[in-house]
Amino acid sequence: MLSRTTIYPDMREDSSDASPPIGATKPPSMRVLAMAGLLIGPGMLAMLGENDGPSMLSYAASGASYGLGFFLPFILLTFAAAFLVQEMALRIAVVTGRGYGDLMFQRFGAGWGWVSAVDLLVTNLVTLVAEVVAIRIGMAFFGVPAWGAALCAVLLVAASSFTGRYSRWEIVCAGLAGFNLLFIAVAVLARPSLHEIAWATLSWRPFPDAPLADLLLVVASNIGATVTPWMLFFQQSASVDKHLKGEAALRRGRVNTALGAAVAALAGCGALVAATPLFAHHVALDQYQQGAGFAEALTATVGRPAGTLFALGLIEAGAVAMLTISASSAYAVGESIRGCIASFDAGPARAPLFHGVNIGMALIAALVVLIPGAPLMAIVLNANLLATILMPAALVFLLLMANDTELMGAQTNRRLTNILGIAIAIAITLSATACVVASSLQSLHHWL
Repeated sequence: MLSRTTIYPDMREDSSDASPPIGATKPPSMRVLAMAGLLIGPGMLAMLGENDGPSMLSYAASGASYGLGFFLPFILLTFAAAFLVQEMALRIAVVTGRGYGDLMFQRFGAGWGWVSAVDLLVTNLVTLVAEVVAIRIGMAFFGVPAWGAALCAVLLVAASSFTGRYSRWEIVCAGLAGFNLLFIAVAVLARPSLHEIAWATLSWRPFPDAPLADLLLVVASNIGATVTPWMLFFQQSASVDKHLKGEAALRRGRVNTALGAAVAALAGCGALVAATPLFAHHVALDQYQQGAGFAEALTATVGRPAGTLFALGLIEAGAVAMLTISASSAYAVGESIRGCIASFDAGPARAPLFHGVNIGMALIAALVVLIPGAPLMAIVLNANLLATILMPAALVFLLLMANDTELMGAQTNRRLTNILGIAIAIAITLSATACVVASSLQSLHHWL
């Protein structure tokens, strides 16, 4: 086992992190850089990356099926939970200088380390297939064939992998992630009632009138749209790759993560609100499932601008998720193999396995989408549910790391953080279990 001095780096401020003297005025260029530092970072990318294709489709499906009500404040609650979880991942990264996969092997042994890595790769592959499907659906609105959409998805990941620096890769992701706000624009075009939005947010009403199994599936899907294992791997490893260390970096990282949660929550709620006209007009989405889906339905109900922006938003959601989820896979594999470099700062020549996994996962997902007769809609619908089922175990290990005094020193979890973290783990476990049991009983009833 590594000594504590090796594991626990100095948390004192670097000279680069030091704040200017009180009363000193920063020049405009420094203020711009400081603002960019708060907006661009692993926390923002993790949150907006989780606003991926399946997630935005899940939020839109909630709005189209149940209108305004319970699921609007529920989305806000799930992002609050996501912030708490991601803050732990950030803090562990800053204190230890090690990624989630690295610490899994170091603290819990090779067995649990490989189980964690393999689980992540399987879940990520399923999710990446769903991302390519989302890009395919969005591009279909503009007449792009399936093979063209799949090719664009792979080329995006490959091109970003050759940027040569983590900072450049991060800028590419952040530039794309800003288009997640298109869902808010679609919500505005839907002309919702502000009074109804406020009432739904404060009262959690009306409660969905739906069979229990269907309701539990939507709840579990929305949880899986917000709190997932890949986010832990990504934010912790990306924070290490960005060389975040010191108290100032931790403070900035928390602000970045909080801003990311707020922006992603607004965009997620935007997707739900945008689809509520379909609920109000009793639009049957079955007739749109083979084409551009919600974009076509919104075009017919709200207008062409709304459909166009929704399609563009769906392409962005899938694209950013392709980048971040593929990266989390590469980090997981790179940290699992001794001597392997897991960093975007190392080019393909120095880190062939890291970049090979990053591009390879995207390529495999694209090829699956192009298989004739592949159950693509089933994959999309179950991607978030799979993440919900696997999240509790990942969260338990995260809590153990965050409470390890040998690793964290004085930066271990506070009591309230542990209480909330345990409550989140229990809630996710109960949600996933109830969904699986209810769905199984429903299937058994139909079979009998």
